[in-house]
Parts: sequence; C-alpha cells; structure tokens
Amino acid sequence: MKSKGGTVMEKRFIILIVALLLPLSAISAQAAVELTYWTHEDPNRTEIENRYISEFEKANPGVVIKRVTNPSKKMAEKILTAFAANQGPDIFNLQIEDEYAYIINQRLAPVDPKAAGYDNVKSIYNAYIPKVLDPVTHENSLYGLPLELTNWCVYINDRVFKSAGLDPARDYPKTWEDMVAVSEKIAIRQGEIIQRRGFDFRYPYYLVSMVPMVEQFGGKLISDDGKQAIVNDQAWIKFLTFMQAWGPNGKNLGSPTYKNARKLFNKDNNDMGMCMSGLYQAGRIRADNPEFFNSGEWRVVPYPKFKNAVNDSACAYYGHYLVVNAQKPKKNQSMAWKFIGYMLRHSEEYLSKVGLIQPTVTLMESSTFKDMPYSDVFKKDMERGHVVYYGENSAKMQEHIRGAVESVMLSGDSPKEALKNLKRKAQETLEE
Repeated sequence: MKSKGGTVMEKRFIILIVALLLPLSAISAQAAVELTYWTHEDPNRTEIENRYISEFEKANPGVVIKRVTNPSKKMAEKILTAFAANQGPDIFNLQIEDEYAYIINQRLAPVDPKAAGYDNVKSIYNAYIPKVLDPVTHENSLYGLPLELTNWCVYINDRVFKSAGLDPARDYPKTWEDMVAVSEKIAIRQGEIIQRRGFDFRYPYYLVSMVPMVEQFGGKLISDDGKQAIVNDQAWIKFLTFMQAWGPNGKNLGSPTYKNARKLFNKDNNDMGMCMSGLYQAGRIRADNPEFFNSGEWRVVPYPKFKNAVNDSACAYYGHYLVVNAQKPKKNQSMAWKFIGYMLRHSEEYLSKVGLIQPTVTLMESSTFKDMPYSDVFKKDMERGHVVYYGENSAKMQEHIRGAVESVMLSGDSPKEALKNLKRKAQETLEE
C-alpha cells in the first residue's frame, strides 16, 4: 500500500532506524567530557590559553573546557569554598603554600604520566630542574606540574629616580638600609598621605617576601626539626622594628593600606619608584604601557639584604602548580592531565609572551630564557633563595605573620609584644 509520503513499510523502516539511533546519540552525549579550569587573572596568559583550549577541543571532539579566572588574592578562598561544598573545579592552580593542604588531605589526583605525554613518572622528574617538583610530591606520588616557578626581584623606574636626583645605575638599593634612604628621597607627601612612594612591599605575601628578611638576620620560621615556630627572637624583633619604622607611625614610607605597588608601577604615573615582582612583570609592562616598556627607562635589580646580614637570603620562590580534582570521574581526570600536558608543551611561548618560567631543563638552557631581559638577575637570585615554606598550616602561618607586621605598622604595638603574640599563635598552629 502506497501513501503520499511513501509506503507503510518505508515509514516503519525509518521509525526503526530512528529508534536505533536515539540510544547511540544519548551515549555519544554522555561520552562528552566537560572540564572546568580555574586560574588567576593574567591577560597575557588568557590570550594564549584560550587558543590552547580551542586547539585542544578541536583535536579532541566531545571535550569542552571552561576557563574561569579570579583575582590572585581571591583564588585560595574561592577554591576552599568550592571544595567545602564538593564543587571544586576539574583543574586549578594556587601558590604552593595554599595548595599543599589539598595534596596531603587527598583531595587531588596523582599525575597521569601517559595522559600528560610522558612515558612514566620518572621521566617527568628528569624533565624538570632539581627540587622543583618536591612541593607536589607526597608519599612517593606526584600531584602537580608547574604552571610557573616564580621569584621576585626589584623593578626600578629610572624616570622617577632621575626626578629625585638619583642615578638608577649607581644609586639603586643594595641593602634594606639603602631602600629606606632612597625611598625617603623619592617620597612625595601631601600631609601624611604619600602621593609618590619610593618602594613598598608585597603585603599579602609575607612568606615569600618577608620571611627571607628575617632569615638574613639568622631567624627562621620553623626549626630544622620542625618542632618550634619562630626561631631566634632577636632576628624577628629586628625585622619587626624595621617594618614599624617603614610604616605610617615611623618614617611613613609605605603601608598595607595603599594600593599594591606592582599594579601602579606599569602606569609610569610618577607615583611609584620601585616594586617587587617576577619576570612576568616585564610582559605586563609591555601589555599595559608599550611606551614605558620600549623606553629603556626601567630595570631590574636583586633582592636587597641588610648591611649586617648573617645570611644572604633572597626572596623565596614559589610555584603555581596545575592540579586535578580527585572527586571528578576518572575520564575527567585523564582528560584533565592530557590538557595540562598539552598546555605545558608550550613553555617557550609562556616565557616569551607572559614571562612565566616553567622550569624544565630544556627551557632553562634555551636561548629564549637566556635572551629575556634581566633573566640573569632572576636566575642568580633564585640560586640565593629557597622554596617558600609550604605545609598544611602555611596559610595560617602567613596570617599570623601578617597580624604581627600590621600590629607594629598600624596599631602601635611594640615589636616585643607583636613577637610574643606571633610566637604563641604560630606554635599553636604548628602543634595542631
């Protein structure tokens, strides 16, 4: 029997085919993998990583990657909140002092070497310079790969120096005492408000930028046996006394209440003479202010040390490690490591376009690294420094140091009183 749209038999055949195909399309939809990737803001990195995502999705049909950025200061809090609700992203990165707790609390999946493009775990260790994977190694398993290894040196605006009657090539601060003297010459104030600072610290990052100052005096955050917090009272008092003098109740050279010096530096608005930052800062200057970048009116110098320092400690270096959420399905974990491996195969582009060091043996020996402006300064300072303190309690330790520094700078506490409170809190945290 024939109908307008074809025979009854033909219609039945079409219905049967559709019925058979529907389960297959459902299976195909289920097989798609959607990954969420949380990372900190960096416009230069956003440009290249969005391209990597597009290339990876094209090469892996059915995979969708959603990249979400947050301000650096808020990343640790957002990740903590998400994991508390069991809603953490598939992939994320944090500074290791914030990230390490996720490793030892078994919230992260070990690296899948095959998915990441390696023969085995040993070949991953061989690919990187010594010790940089130690912070993400726990109980003989590897849990992360470095998006960046960073140390900070001092960036100088030559124009600001010259306007203050200083020669940046000769008068740059070699010691912290020099830093005070130079900053006093550069500073411009309206009443008690500083309109132009010579230098100011990276206040949120006390473990990275300030603990080395204590170490220069012979102090330590934690004793070698791991049992005592805040070692060598005199070293800590000298440091806290220096910070008290730096602040608004002392020489009034800077304060945690002012805008981050690093963010002002790029604008070259005659309001910031120096800042502390990593090799990546050069790329941000180039993006934010091409005229200033190309002017030759900026330079990078080493992290200072005190005149009577007993140790030559440079700024600590830290890693942002890419890690994978262990709560996600195995297919997500495997694809996440595959994507991480794909991104990290572009280490020379990360360096040339963003200024990030992914410390493989190959990159550190490359002309791309050696030809980067001031890469030699950062390399020598990294050799003077050590990895930042990391542990399950590192975020709390940083908050305790912050409390001590801000109490002497802003609240009028004496260095001795601030040290007493710091020792008590830090020791309690160490023993928790």
